[in-house]
Amino acid sequence: MKLIGSLTSPYVRKVRIVFFEKKVDVDLELENVWAPDTKIAHNNPLGKIPCLLLEDGETIYDSRVIAEYADTLSPVGKLIPSGSRERATVKTWEALADGVMDAGILARLEQTLRPPEQQSPVWLERQMGKIDAALAQMSEKLGENAWCHSNQMALADIAVGCALGYLLFRFPNIAWQAQYPNLDTLYQKLMQRPSFAETAPPTA
Repeated sequence: MKLIGSLTSPYVRKVRIVFFEKKVDVDLELENVWAPDTKIAHNNPLGKIPCLLLEDGETIYDSRVIAEYADTLSPVGKLIPSGSRERATVKTWEALADGVMDAGILARLEQTLRPPEQQSPVWLERQMGKIDAALAQMSEKLGENAWCHSNQMALADIAVGCALGYLLFRFPNIAWQAQYPNLDTLYQKLMQRPSFAETAPPTA
């Protein structure tokens, strides 16, 4: 299998961590979807990463679908519960974390791809408001629990960890660690795992 992605995408990081935790080998092929010569559309007509290429030539996208597929490839460390209610809870956590990443990326693109005179302060405020609301919800739902769901790490924790890591990477001015110490405790615990440490975005 081959995973097309980048080292800075939080969605790619999420699925890389899932493969790592499941002990399933996958090759990473780096692709810059914003480069003029990108070939991502050959595998994903939406032009997005991550994109998983299977041995038979079939492709799977996006990150939620790839993560769910990867969880079926090995009995090691089940990350998505089989029970319908528990499964929905974990997937809702994932949706919440992905929403933080969605809003963060939209805000960053507004600031980096648009000329200053074309940028919309209202749009930026809307995206940052989503991040603030999601962080508050995450902190409230986590409470004093060790993990987002049940008594062991699940896809919920991986998604949340990637969202928090993306904020540290691209929005260091958001003081979520001081405002929500329980989220920081979870994040620091996750960063002790090789899967998180080895997929951290580059610092330069």
